[in-house]
Amino acid sequence: MSDAPRLWAGSEALVTLVAVSAPLVATILQQGPARLVLLAFGLGLATFWHLVFARIRRRWTGWDGLVTAAIFAVLVPEALPLWQQGLALSFGLVMGDLVFGGRGRGFLSPAAVALAFALFSFPVSADAAPGPASTIAALAGGAALLLARVLSWRVVAGFALAMAGLQLLQPGWPALPGATLILGLVFLIGDPMAAACTNAGRWVYGALAGALVALLETAGGGALSSVVFAALLAGIFAPLIDQGVIWDNVRRRARRQRHG
Repeated sequence: MSDAPRLWAGSEALVTLVAVSAPLVATILQQGPARLVLLAFGLGLATFWHLVFARIRRRWTGWDGLVTAAIFAVLVPEALPLWQQGLALSFGLVMGDLVFGGRGRGFLSPAAVALAFALFSFPVSADAAPGPASTIAALAGGAALLLARVLSWRVVAGFALAMAGLQLLQPGWPALPGATLILGLVFLIGDPMAAACTNAGRWVYGALAGALVALLETAGGGALSSVVFAALLAGIFAPLIDQGVIWDNVRRRARRQRHG
């Protein structure tokens, strides 16, 4: 990895950490000291795993695990015991990021991997209603990432169009809690390392994620589960979406050359 991409990844992580701080503070104020304990525990775990892999590879892997720990602390169900939260976060950090070599080398959001592991392995009620402060903080974090161009507006627009289209086709689609939906879109689905990279692919990726959220919620998955597993599934298909866009561009260019 050259110096320029490494510096960009570091600045992107710093911007994301600043953006997630507002919803994190709102969550701590709403849920009390237990969430602060989880944050401290998660930051310690992230530091530990990054030091382990830095020693194994004999090179530093960055501080992106702190971002993963902060996002996880905002979204993980508070009913989970601390040891289960730690196990899920460790799985997300290691299997979603560090085994691939660190930020920018994997293809999934490590926070989404950690949350999916927690929700799948330790089923609990995950639908505690976030307060208005959490919704406002989530919007502020999303706006900051959009302004910094870390979050793609095309992903957001594709997501919104898919959700709005399904509402028009079938008005009975359930409405997800505002903060849960916005946080999932901004920090999981919109993660630039997990989302599609091509401009056209971002529209398709966002629309796919939006459709998956609506379908999973209708199937009774719950708000958080729907957003998390939609982010995971859309992230798996993101490389295929980008490849399809590249193939289409090559085909169009070849056709223009034949007829030019």
